[in-house]
Amino acid sequence: MTTFGAESTTDEVLTGVNLSGKRILVTGASAGLGVETARALAAHGAQVVGAARDLGKAQKATAVVREQAAHGGGLELVELDLASLDSVRNCADSLIADGRPFDAIICNAGVMATPKGQTADGFETQFGTNHLGHFVLVNRIASLLKSGGGRLVNLSSLGHRFSDVDLEDPNFEHTSYTEFGAYGRSKTANILFAVEFDRRHKGRGVRAAAVHPGGIQTELGRYMTPEVRAAMMANVAAAQANAGPSPFRYKSIPQGAATTVWAAIVADAEVVGGRYCEDCHVAHLEDNPDLRGGVRSYAVDPEHAKALWAKSEAMVGERF
Repeated sequence: MTTFGAESTTDEVLTGVNLSGKRILVTGASAGLGVETARALAAHGAQVVGAARDLGKAQKATAVVREQAAHGGGLELVELDLASLDSVRNCADSLIADGRPFDAIICNAGVMATPKGQTADGFETQFGTNHLGHFVLVNRIASLLKSGGGRLVNLSSLGHRFSDVDLEDPNFEHTSYTEFGAYGRSKTANILFAVEFDRRHKGRGVRAAAVHPGGIQTELGRYMTPEVRAAMMANVAAAQANAGPSPFRYKSIPQGAATTVWAAIVADAEVVGGRYCEDCHVAHLEDNPDLRGGVRSYAVDPEHAKALWAKSEAMVGERF
């Protein structure tokens, strides 16, 4: 089996892979990693359902997906605003009514380092959008994931190392808000959601993983003020100084989306199920704050994952 790494691209990971007959949902299909993920999958024959908040923007951004679709691959777009549970539920209802199954669901959409705010349902913006919106969407359409091979891939981040989830105060009602503290909570939640979803569904052959795409310059950083961006780069520089011989490098967008398609399509399900992946491999546990790679132990703790699931159900008012 070919070994891939930090510099592998989507097309390299999918070399020789024919996805004809596969149907895959990708959220956030209007920019950056979402468009590249959709493009690579459709170019190898997959029928991609791209979910986006702004369908007009998505229609323009995904022209390249339609142009490069091959082997029967294609793209359809559906409306999804993860910051509104009404929109999430409407999207899920329409997919259930359509009834066609999915081979994979890729939760790619997200926001980063936003000013303190709330979703339409009163949740802190980043936790509500990045975690709770996907939590409701995926659980409502979980029956569409094919038994005996279906996969869920949640895009997390190295940013999960900024902070664990706070199950006592998820909306920062009593805690001081920081842009990256809130981002870290949401990215930890993305991992914990994959851990518990995997536990619940692996009995029917459906597996889940979380991935860190790497440092990529995309629209994700559009909310960052100059001060927040400067603080982030100072953190990166400090981590780089401690990391030794492997300096930080930004990835290209095709390199950034490679771990996503690797985990969704190429990697062995038993290897990635319930795990956090980076640079096209399963990450090691790393609780040393001075080292850049790896996954914090709190983000893959099974009991912690169960507790977040219960808290998430209580927050959205649904049991799954």
